[in-house]
Amino acid sequence: MPSKTYKNLTIAKQDRILAALLNEFSHYSLADAQVDRIVKDAGIARGAFYKYFDDLTDAYQTLFRQAMAAVHHDVSDPTEAFDPAAYYTAVASFVDHFQDNKYSALIRRHYSENESLLPEEPTPASLSSADWAAMVLSHATIKAMMSHPSSAVMDRFRQALELLKE
Repeated sequence: MPSKTYKNLTIAKQDRILAALLNEFSHYSLADAQVDRIVKDAGIARGAFYKYFDDLTDAYQTLFRQAMAAVHHDVSDPTEAFDPAAYYTAVASFVDHFQDNKYSALIRRHYSENESLLPEEPTPASLSSADWAAMVLSHATIKAMMSHPSSAVMDRFRQALELLKE
């Protein structure tokens, strides 16, 4: 979590720092990222970086949370009844618009290099088993479509969602 000091920065300065983080983590894995490049790009002192974030992982997670919030802004929470079509539409829409997204390089690198370096996020306990399975399938489908786009992947996803409905 970014520090209170970071949260008290002006929105313009936060945006400048986040843009520098996005640039760094879109071009380098978490393992290869460097604070020196980030602070130079953001126009901040190295000491300020450590006032805002505990370390590179904290900075990465801050950026990734923002990216996920932006990517999921049109995705609604699951309804009372499991709706396979809603999951399919959300994933298909994301995949269709992925190339135009400013976070596409970050997300691609996340799945290919960084995901295994981070602690796993807890699954909301309020999700039904079908919604939990659909969420897992959705993320696996997105990951597969980023590395090997294919209509067969989306067809298989649709079929799996229909199986969950039964």
